[in-house]
Amino acid sequence: MPPLLVVMGVSGVGKSTIARELALSLGVESADGDDFHTTDNISSMRAGTPLTDGDRRGWLADIGRWLASRDGVGGVVSCSASKRAYRDTLRSAAPRTAFVHLTADHETVLSRMQGREHFRALSLLDSQEKTLEPLEADEAGWVIDSRMAPTEIVESVKRDLLQ
Repeated sequence: MPPLLVVMGVSGVGKSTIARELALSLGVESADGDDFHTTDNISSMRAGTPLTDGDRRGWLADIGRWLASRDGVGGVVSCSASKRAYRDTLRSAAPRTAFVHLTADHETVLSRMQGREHFRALSLLDSQEKTLEPLEADEAGWVIDSRMAPTEIVESVKRDLLQ
């Protein structure tokens, strides 16, 4: 059965790029978690205000519904999924969901963020790094250094999916 994957991590780590590349390689649909944000959430992030758990509730529910709608046909979505509780919400909607946790050092991520157009203020990186809860041993998924080439990341995930 085609996988349901969430590519997770802080802003600038490469979630959207890897989600698109994985979906193409696997022949499944992809979605960008940023497209599920409300205009209020986007305004807050633009202003450098971190989102609260309450701000994220509807956003996570919408992403969970998207994942559930892809069960049986597969899909890949980019989403920060920075807390275990957020990942639990996504898994409760789509239990087969696995996570690709992309990581990189602060300087690499900051450099990437400075070189792109995005609604998130650079100041949010510190709060995202502080609140990020890594995947736990009982969570389906992989932790991958995003400094690898996108093709290497995709091939690594595909190899792991076949095991």
